[in-house]
Parts: sequence; structure tokens; C-alpha cells
Amino acid sequence: MKIVYYVNQFFGQIGGEEKAGTPPQYVDKAVGPAGGFQTLIKDEAQVVGTIICGDNYFNEHKEVALKEILAMVKDSGADLFVAGPAFNAGRYGMACAQVSAAVQKELEIPALTGMYEENPGLEEARSEAYVIKTGDSAGTMRKALPLMAALGLKLLKKVAPGLPSEDGYFAQGRRVTVFSDKRGSVRAVEMLLKRLAEEPFVTELPMPVFDNVPPAQAIADLSKATIALVTSGGIVPLGNPDRIQSASAQKWGKYDISGKKALKGDFYTIHGGYDPVYANAYADRVAPLDVLYELKEEGIIGDVYPYFYTTTGTGTSVASSVAFGKEIGKELKEAGVSGVLLTST
Repeated sequence: MKIVYYVNQFFGQIGGEEKAGTPPQYVDKAVGPAGGFQTLIKDEAQVVGTIICGDNYFNEHKEVALKEILAMVKDSGADLFVAGPAFNAGRYGMACAQVSAAVQKELEIPALTGMYEENPGLEEARSEAYVIKTGDSAGTMRKALPLMAALGLKLLKKVAPGLPSEDGYFAQGRRVTVFSDKRGSVRAVEMLLKRLAEEPFVTELPMPVFDNVPPAQAIADLSKATIALVTSGGIVPLGNPDRIQSASAQKWGKYDISGKKALKGDFYTIHGGYDPVYANAYADRVAPLDVLYELKEEGIIGDVYPYFYTTTGTGTSVASSVAFGKEIGKELKEAGVSGVLLTST
């Protein structure tokens, strides 16, 4: 039985960020984590090749990259496709997710990857491929690979995987019939009694947990307020000097806009989640500096903060978004800014 493995430029041992633009290449041996995977499955199957692709290349040329990678997987005659694990790396996670989902859906080859629960790639893959739960960094590789190998062997042998809690993967949103020696009413009462007694129990219907952010108090007098402009629409100076990623952003940018009354002409979008034509023609359609200055001239607001903050929202993890917000918010608060006009796409 044959396995093809997918990794990025770092785990493919060809370089770091400077090699993130590397196109897909096929190596007819196990490279990086593929070697560890091979050791775990022993001689029950063979990793016949490793596909290495730069994170930036995949996310910036997705259609071309997917076509090339799918052709490599098909030509290999693989019985199983494995990607990652990507842990909490956003760009890597999006690549692992989209390639795994495409292999499963278009080639009908079982696909398996691994991610941290906040990786933006999770929702892209979990309904099609199996996604093993991992920690948030490569430091948890030794825990992740054995789980991936065990589930991978089941898929190769066409053995039905156990429940997500048994085999360590994220639930796929599928309803399956499960037999129990106790009817539902008995199980429900037992759980209730455990909860009342503050004893541990496992619910049969886990509910999503949503962040609850209380709204800030209204600005008392807008005519004296300094307003800052912040966007997740990917509006950056021409040339993208800080190399902010077009998806799964790992950073944000801060730019001096003192003396400007519009962003048109000097800014454009690098956001990978919408048609850039209109934003490139007039960047203020996404980050309306022009309107802020109109409000200032009309006396509705007091002043416009002379620095502009930006990042991309598409695929960016919740953890990264929270971190960006705290960092930008700290700067604005220390600068005495009264409020923020926060725009998306």
C-alpha cells in the first residue's frame, strides 16, 4: 500500500520563509515528518513520495498549485494521502486543508491531516478529510504523529474509524448510529446527577462556545474625538513593504497617513478573499480615509489619527486576531485615541 505525504518548505527541509514561494515538487522518498510517519507504520505500507510546496506559493496560486499537486498524487498511485500536521500555522494549515479535501473529493483517495483547533484550515477540511487534533506547535509532533499513523492504517485497511473521541480526530458533522446498553433517558439522568454532584461527565451533544465581547461605551462627544482607521481588508502601501500575507495573516502593518486625505493612488489590497479590482482602483472603498476627513471638516469628529493599521482577515486564526487587536488597541489607547473605525471587506 502506497502513501504520499505533503509538507511545506520548512518541514520539507528546503528552507524557511525565504523559500515560501517554492512551487510544488515531488521527492520519491519520505522527507521530514513523513519519515516519522513511516517509522510508526513500519512495513505495513510505504511512503513512496513527499510533495513539498511553499506556503506562500500555495496560498497565492491556489488553483495552479492544486492542479499540480493533484496530478502528482494521481500519478503516484497512492492509496492514502497524508498532510502536515500543520499545528496552528495558518498558511500551512490552509494548504494542508485544501489539498486534503481536494484529494478526498476529486481523486476519492482517503486523506488525513492534523491541526490545532484554532487553525483556520480546520473548517476547510474537516467535512471531507480526517483531521487529527494536535497541539498548537511543532513541539507536540511526537503526540500527533502516532495518532495520525494509527488512523492512517485504519483508512488503508478500510477499517471504519472509531468515534472522534476514540481516534483523536475532529468531528466531521456526520450523524451515525451508535448502540448503547442504556436508553437515552437513563443516560441523560445519569449525566444530570453527575453535573449536580460536580463530578466529571462527557456530554453526548457538545455545544459550540462563542466569545462574548461586551460593547464599549459610546463616545460622549464625537466633535472632540480622535478617530483611528483600522481594517482587515488588506489595504497596504503599494508594493506591500511589510509583506503582510494575503491569507492567514501572521502580522499587521502601521503606516503614516499624516497629510493624506485619501488612500487612493498610494495604497492597494493584497487580500486573498475578494475581487481586488475596485479596491485597487480606490482603496478608500475598503478603508474610507476620505470619509473620515469629510466628517472632520464638517465638525462631526474632532480629528483623524495620523497612523493607519491594517491586516488581512481571510483565514486568520482567532488567536492571531485577538493578539492583533490587543497589540493595536494598546498603541491606540496609549496615544489617546477616542475611537476606531474598523472596516472589513
